[in-house]
Amino acid sequence: MQWRWGVAASTALLAVFLAAWEWGPARLGVPAYILPPASSVIDEFFRMIGTDRVFFHTAVTAGEVVAGFLLGALLGMTAGYVLGMSPSAEFVLSPYILALQIAPKVAFAPLFVLWFGFTVTPKILVAILIVFFPIMINVLGALRAVDPDMLNLARSFKASRAQIFWKIEFPASMPALFSGLRIGSTLAVIGVVVGELVGGNMGLGYLLVFGEGAGNTAMVFVSIILLTVIGIAAYVVVIFVEQRVLHYLPRRTYQHF
Repeated sequence: MQWRWGVAASTALLAVFLAAWEWGPARLGVPAYILPPASSVIDEFFRMIGTDRVFFHTAVTAGEVVAGFLLGALLGMTAGYVLGMSPSAEFVLSPYILALQIAPKVAFAPLFVLWFGFTVTPKILVAILIVFFPIMINVLGALRAVDPDMLNLARSFKASRAQIFWKIEFPASMPALFSGLRIGSTLAVIGVVVGELVGGNMGLGYLLVFGEGAGNTAMVFVSIILLTVIGIAAYVVVIFVEQRVLHYLPRRTYQHF
């Protein structure tokens, strides 16, 4: 019953938003080239299906997002576990990882284009850079928060370092890891779009720049909406996997107000 109420409320809110988007700008005197109504964006989407290969560009961006997210997550997990298990490694490598995070990711995009050309590689690399840090920090923080009494108890039973990791530290880090993966799934879209905006000839970022140059605001909105759909899909997949892996955790209940 609760989920039905939530779906109904979300659907009603969406209907209100679309109605305001469709008739609000004209009522307020906003020109269509500034903020086109929802119907114009829908018409532009169907036009782009036939003339601009919008599904092809969407698939390119989605593939780059998946690749960047998976590689960034793998590197972030590896670095987080290595640093968490080895204080000496954390002491040596943390300044360099922090410097990499502080450096603006947008500044790397033109450099990657110079190195690898107008291919998918620069977009994936920017996504990896953006996804890497939040996942690493979440994993590292989870390992630091493991109860030291549990570790001492395991050591008293002569558990090896590998056994301590797989039996205590790794399971304890899973909730924080999936929190990082949720964040990374949305940041991967941002990283790919940054790469496509800087040097892309394919993907939704390319269509966004093309629509801006042509003064086609509806095309820009279509590109933004499709990018949002990709981000939501990635986020939902992470939640689905999380519910299967962390099935033993209590699920959140929603209250009516």
